[in-house]
Amino acid sequence: MTPSPSVPAAPGAHSPELVVLLADDGRPAGTADKATVHTEDTPLHLAFSCHLLDDEGRVLLTRRALGKLTWPGVWTNAFCGHPGPDEDPAEAVVRRAEQELGTRVADVTPALPDFRYRAVDDSGVVENEICPVYTARIAAPLDPRPDEVCAHHWARPEDVRAAVDATPFAFSPWMVEQVPQMELYSR
Repeated sequence: MTPSPSVPAAPGAHSPELVVLLADDGRPAGTADKATVHTEDTPLHLAFSCHLLDDEGRVLLTRRALGKLTWPGVWTNAFCGHPGPDEDPAEAVVRRAEQELGTRVADVTPALPDFRYRAVDDSGVVENEICPVYTARIAAPLDPRPDEVCAHHWARPEDVRAAVDATPFAFSPWMVEQVPQMELYSR
């Protein structure tokens, strides 16, 4: 995909959600419409992943909605997303928690700031992301959007680690790579 400059939307039109395209060294290299970027030849782009904890120290697992383009119905971490152009990834975490889970978050903390992965879904769609990983604490009740999340469950970190280790095929490939690297799951 060729990087393209942002084109302002016509008055009254809905502007597309843009993702930040990246050069192989991680430098910004343009933007693309999120709706068109995930294909069989997905360019490297910026994303983030968040593992959400409650006051009891449990971790939120979500099952991706069955209508999702990639990994529909797969269990994963709380939520993921894409920072917009010039948006701080930690601020994008706060924004996306509201959009996807209908909640507020606090204590957004980097966990794996240099995480990068590439994975191919069974449909052939590629994820190709530099994807800083964060933890955060839930600060309001959940109200997940059904087009994003079809189920959710709070679990102890050690149980999540055991489940990912025993059944990696049931989880998103990014979560399978993240869990063994995160201090949260090694306690």
